[in-house]
Amino acid sequence: MTHLGHVVWPPAPIKTERLVLRGSEARDRSAFIELFASPEVGTYIGGARPREELERTSPAIPGRRPGLFVIELDGSLIGMITLDQRDAERPGHIRPDAGETELGYLLLPRAWGRGYAAEACAAALDWFADALPDEPVVLCTQTANEGSMRLAAKLGFTEVDRFEEYGAEQWFGVRYPPSH
Repeated sequence: MTHLGHVVWPPAPIKTERLVLRGSEARDRSAFIELFASPEVGTYIGGARPREELERTSPAIPGRRPGLFVIELDGSLIGMITLDQRDAERPGHIRPDAGETELGYLLLPRAWGRGYAAEACAAALDWFADALPDEPVVLCTQTANEGSMRLAAKLGFTEVDRFEEYGAEQWFGVRYPPSH
């Protein structure tokens, strides 16, 4: 699969009960910086990045690329979802030639514990299933990240493997399309 193949990006905004998933815009820059500078957000992804570095290096419209959705609540960014091709060099694959699409998500701490991640990820996965109906989606998270482990189960991912990466045990799961 060519990542996102023929899919036009960004798609029309996706509206859920409480959220909007959309492409990135210039007004999202400060929230992107807050997201990547947050020590809480960085706990399971290698740590926070220095705010000064982010201020200096972030483009005017950060995250403007195929596969990245901004999660918006009441007109403001509260997080992001990515649907990226999993790096073939990393452990964890379901195909011999790799090429899987991997779900990723980050939310600002003030948005944690309210079901926004589940709502946004479910909407993104539904969109992906409509856009590329035969493609599975994989997810990798540290086993220590209990919230992400619960979310993976809630979204219908099943465990395929566990391995050591980045100095921690990783859980690797897959969500096959309904027709699989």
